[in-house]
Amino acid sequence: MSQLDLNSTFGALYIGGTIGAILFGLSNVQAFLYFQSRKGSGFTFYKLAVSWLWLLDVLHVCLVNHLIYYYLIINYANPPALLEMVWSFKALIIVDVFIVYSVHSLYIQRIWIISKGRTRILPVLMTVIIVLASGIGFVLVWAVFKSHLFSDLSKIRWSIYLSLSAMTLIDFLIASSLCYLLISARTGFTKTDITLQTLVRDIINTGCLTSMCSMACIITDAAMPSNFVFLGIEFLLSKLYVNSYMALLNARHYLGSDGSPHSSQNRPPHVYRPDVQVNISHELQDRSPRTSKMGRFQMSDTALEHPTYYPPAVTGYAHSTAVVV
Repeated sequence: MSQLDLNSTFGALYIGGTIGAILFGLSNVQAFLYFQSRKGSGFTFYKLAVSWLWLLDVLHVCLVNHLIYYYLIINYANPPALLEMVWSFKALIIVDVFIVYSVHSLYIQRIWIISKGRTRILPVLMTVIIVLASGIGFVLVWAVFKSHLFSDLSKIRWSIYLSLSAMTLIDFLIASSLCYLLISARTGFTKTDITLQTLVRDIINTGCLTSMCSMACIITDAAMPSNFVFLGIEFLLSKLYVNSYMALLNARHYLGSDGSPHSSQNRPPHVYRPDVQVNISHELQDRSPRTSKMGRFQMSDTALEHPTYYPPAVTGYAHSTAVVV
């Protein structure tokens, strides 16, 4: 880097980190909806998977923020420091690899479940491909840890292209396998077939989204090798993987195809809203004014437990009737 352009280098990293923070907020919403919709179901494998992905996503955001803060704040007006790789950048590559292949492994687990009793060739083949692709990811980590300057990325560009291409290929194979298994599982019942078609559509959309992001990293790095635009896009890749998997879990729940004890509840998760519960008794309208006022409004036990949630007029009236009694 004879001449360092901050706009196309660390400016691109800053923009990528900002958009990644927005996607991190979406993953928080996805995780909240998942746990909220499965309250009382106990400890399950999918709750552990969502927690694991969320923790990796938190670590990813922390490393990105440290990277940007280190270069743009701590080393402000210190150009030589901008040429060296900070430790958080190398750790970020490790977290990226863990997120991507964790999501791939979870999709493979779904393929094993869906193909149970039908075929074993497809899940075994996909498992072998995932294991081989994970080796490519660790080759990338090893190559990055051997580098010390950002200019060294040009020497390991082959490992970057190989890992991103492997991600794109695996996304295509996973999406194709799930679509094949779901389409071949159609029963002829309208409601079930519509649910399967919706899942197939979601799988295709999420698979295309992550594949397009991987291809965008390859294209921008090949077209603009002297800047960090491809790294800014790469910051978004792990966020898309986390959100795509959580969105698929939530979609299966709302569509009633999750297989969990709550799969038959096709409604949003219950959130407590302390609304005033007022019952008007028409039978007491002809009684005395004092009696009719007391019988006209009957508040439930839940309302009495949360008096601060009600408007002042209602709480004041409840208090005055209690004094009168």
